[in-house]
Amino acid sequence: MSEPLVWLPFDPELLGDPPSGLRYEVVVPSEGDDPPASIDEVVFYVPPYRFSEADSTLVPRMSSLRVVQTMTAGVEHIRPHVPDGVTLCNGRGIHDASTAELALTLMLASLRGIPVFVRAQDAHTWVHGTRPALADSTVLIVGYGAIGEAVERRLEGFEVDVVRVARSARAGVHGFDELPELLPEADVVVLIVPLTTQTRGMVDTGFLARLRDGALLVNVSRGAVVDTDALVDALATGRISAALDVTDPEPLPTEHPLWDSPNLLVSPHVGGASSAMEPRAHRLVREQLVRFAAGEPLVNVMEGDY
Repeated sequence: MSEPLVWLPFDPELLGDPPSGLRYEVVVPSEGDDPPASIDEVVFYVPPYRFSEADSTLVPRMSSLRVVQTMTAGVEHIRPHVPDGVTLCNGRGIHDASTAELALTLMLASLRGIPVFVRAQDAHTWVHGTRPALADSTVLIVGYGAIGEAVERRLEGFEVDVVRVARSARAGVHGFDELPELLPEADVVVLIVPLTTQTRGMVDTGFLARLRDGALLVNVSRGAVVDTDALVDALATGRISAALDVTDPEPLPTEHPLWDSPNLLVSPHVGGASSAMEPRAHRLVREQLVRFAAGEPLVNVMEGDY
């Protein structure tokens, strides 16, 4: 009997020799291609980072599949295609450094007016003025998990007060139900929540209305966490500003009104796209395969409403 098969989207040499009892095959599905002959042998599948329509049609056909290990933190785009009884694990830890760096970059760039300076440089114009500092501000981290912790570590030394919020309250961390009281006290609100039925559209007209004048909203989670129309309306008042690495819809259509909203900085969903991502992805996949081969519990198992 052949050894259990693992499908990988990258060169297996990046993981070293397979753990005892496993074998590797590189598969990157393409739309319209016939499935590889080994599809019925796959027990452990690591999809490409950008999960495609081709992946969604293959996964349900893997009759021996036991584990899907993503390289993304969010799994809402993959979960509907994973058959019952198959363990789904996310990429928690892979993007912590990259996403936290970008969150801090968006904060500083927005507050200190970097987009204005770039446009002024293009126009050969000297624009002087006073801008808000990050120092002495209150930063509200909504979705205090691994990435939220990474953001807080990078804020150390910036002389800010950090307020932590998660779905459920715990020591040192507030619950979502406390947001109405916490939002008016925040200078910067950073969104790092997964997209779930609870978080979809959570940043609505009421949420935005509670923000204090001059507050900055930073979204490095999922675009649909924010009600886009409500944000466009809020930005139009000039009362708040925003920095978005994710939007709804995405990619943002050329004629979408969000592009022309005042006090807005947009980056094209590049939170995890840095040189720090791949080494961490390979390390996590390797660790999971070692656990799987040894019959040990896997980490990052997705359960409940995620």
